[in-house]
Amino acid sequence: MGNGSHDIQDMIHYVEDKRDVFQQKLLSEAVNVAEVIHDILRQGNIDLLKNAEKLVVYILENNDQDIVKFAKQEGVAWAQHSLTLAFKLEWVQAIRRSLWKTIYEYQSEFNLPSIREEFFELEEQINNNIDQFLNTFFLSYSDFKDQLIYRQRKDVEHLSVPIIPISPTVAILPLIGAIDSYRMDIIEEKVLTDIGRTRIHTLIMDLSGITDMDVVVIDHFHKVLDGISMMGCETVITGLRPELVREMIHLGINFNQKAITKGTLQQSLKDYLL
Repeated sequence: MGNGSHDIQDMIHYVEDKRDVFQQKLLSEAVNVAEVIHDILRQGNIDLLKNAEKLVVYILENNDQDIVKFAKQEGVAWAQHSLTLAFKLEWVQAIRRSLWKTIYEYQSEFNLPSIREEFFELEEQINNNIDQFLNTFFLSYSDFKDQLIYRQRKDVEHLSVPIIPISPTVAILPLIGAIDSYRMDIIEEKVLTDIGRTRIHTLIMDLSGITDMDVVVIDHFHKVLDGISMMGCETVITGLRPELVREMIHLGINFNQKAITKGTLQQSLKDYLL
């Protein structure tokens, strides 16, 4: 079984000529996928049979570049449509088994000699290429999902930083819950962007609903106040909780140097709206 370029092309032509037989092998090997193959085509516009033939050609040609590119495309497509990963794994393993059966039939039909060294070279090439496809596919799928989760979290966090205009020059930012470094980044981005967009003169930040703020976040918050001042906006802080004030005292941080502090939001509204 020589596996030079001429032999590989002959093998590819053989698989293409036996397309119907190869597809039947696939469907019998991947029973669970066969039951949903039309659903996958309808839901994700993914033609599994056509794509299997394309992958087999890349594998036999030892076309590493196209294998990786195709795997990345497939990973994104399956992630976009939230298709079941178990189906993909079953399908690719069915391609592996069906391809080896077809190679055996090709060798038998043309009575080709079986040379051990060439067989093991082809075996390593084919299995490595299939494993490369699977690894790249799962990384692409995972990266797309991670980016989607990040974008969704960022959208949610932006909604949790509601800057509410109460006059042409004054706005309120009520902060609720725990503030971690990620959320502090969102607060910084949203506050500075909105000040630049609305040109408000005063931002009232109500901290009475904050449940937790660690040392790093307090320091970051202190720097955000500098940024607000640089934008030409005055900061008024209300609702500082006793435990947060004690933490700031121990850190040597004083918000009074960066902002005006008021006891309650009601007091600030009275001062700035009357």
